[in-house]
Amino acid sequence: MIEAVAAEGKCLFHWNELVVFVPFCVPGDICDVQIRRKKHSFAEGEVVRFIKYSKVRAIPFCQHFGVCGGCKWQNLPYEEQLRFKQQQVKDQLTRIGKIELPEFSPILGSVKTQAYRNKLDFGCANKRWLSSEELRMKNEEFATAGETPGFAIDKNQPAIGFHITGAFDKILPIEKCWLMDDLHNQIRNDIRDYAIEHGITFFDLRAQKGLLRDVIIRNSNTGEWMVIIQFHYDETGGEQEAKALLQHIADTFPQITSLMYLDNQKCNDTIGDQNILVYKGKDHIFETMEDLRFKVGPKSFYQTNTEQAYHLYSVARDFAGLTGTELVYDLYTGTGTIANFVAKKARRVIGIEYVPEAIEDAKVNSDINKIDNTLFFAGDMKDILNDDFIAEYGRPDVIITDPPRAGMHPDVVKTILRAAPQRIVYVSCNPATQARDLHDLDAMYRVEAVQPVDMFPHTPHVENVVLLTQKNKQ
Repeated sequence: MIEAVAAEGKCLFHWNELVVFVPFCVPGDICDVQIRRKKHSFAEGEVVRFIKYSKVRAIPFCQHFGVCGGCKWQNLPYEEQLRFKQQQVKDQLTRIGKIELPEFSPILGSVKTQAYRNKLDFGCANKRWLSSEELRMKNEEFATAGETPGFAIDKNQPAIGFHITGAFDKILPIEKCWLMDDLHNQIRNDIRDYAIEHGITFFDLRAQKGLLRDVIIRNSNTGEWMVIIQFHYDETGGEQEAKALLQHIADTFPQITSLMYLDNQKCNDTIGDQNILVYKGKDHIFETMEDLRFKVGPKSFYQTNTEQAYHLYSVARDFAGLTGTELVYDLYTGTGTIANFVAKKARRVIGIEYVPEAIEDAKVNSDINKIDNTLFFAGDMKDILNDDFIAEYGRPDVIITDPPRAGMHPDVVKTILRAAPQRIVYVSCNPATQARDLHDLDAMYRVEAVQPVDMFPHTPHVENVVLLTQKNKQ
């Protein structure tokens, strides 16, 4: 019997003194499991047959559940998802942090549990990935015809969809994804159908050839849509075919206000260093939050759950306890969303971020909103945030930090301790690394409040906001 929820959306049970991790099941399920990988102290397996379903179970609403690894908790009722996420935060802060903790506030559930995302990225492949059921049916067809069994990919059918977990070059074709407004499904499927009908080649990541490479779709709470298509031109060209596809998209979907494209000749699909061109409309869309407007370009980072981002930032602002007199440092500021969100309640906000383009967006967002008490710097956090920087720009009264999943560099933590702000608000997308950093801050700071926030329903991911205050101020 499946005993409990584990990390990465998997569940676990014990077998012959081993912990066995299994995806796509829930606690209470009784099932047959085939071991796929075995180590000294644990094993990994997959369900081959359910004998009895758990009473704590939801019916997955997506046809791709069980193959696509994006929403591994669809089979859990949302209330149970929140309960496990709350426990995950508590376990990690307690087990890894090993510090004194207050009572946790109940997790803030997402306003939406479907169509909550404002951005999705789809890969294109010249051969589609087959689900285990499709592969079984295909092999039965081969066996009936006396032919050799097939492979896990169909070399005769291209695909647009999501990368298979753990396989960089394999794409699962997606017919309908529930994570974003349904218009994105229409756009993606229309691009696929047009490309197939007109003989446009799909990308082969291993061979590095094929014209249609990647599709990024974004929308906003202002009703705007952005579509970015990555092409891969070859020695024979491809630009004419690409322009024909772009014109078809522009004609078919007038809702798109920003249609953009690029020729990516790199070995990976990242676009941060690429020249992105506008085919139709503007090079940006806008998001709104309270009375603020945020410009979002093709390379901009913006929280992918817009409505829940407001609640996340509201918690951070409340924890900061600003009165209008404070100097605030916003570390890992991104496009300055938090910095601009709290600016009207602070004397001054200084934002620091590694990505130069994001900092330019942050400055633009301050200008758009007529905010004149922000200052932004681009560069590696551990190199910029040092004693000389603090001596020049002032000792912060409050630090808000929202680092990437890896958490803060040890040098950054040491600089924060020397700066000795009155309060630290730590926003994290990874409670495990947050707990590690809280342990290092424990010499001077006490955790006053903990507020988990669910940004990504049907996934094991959880955000967490922690307020720290100086111990000697108690």
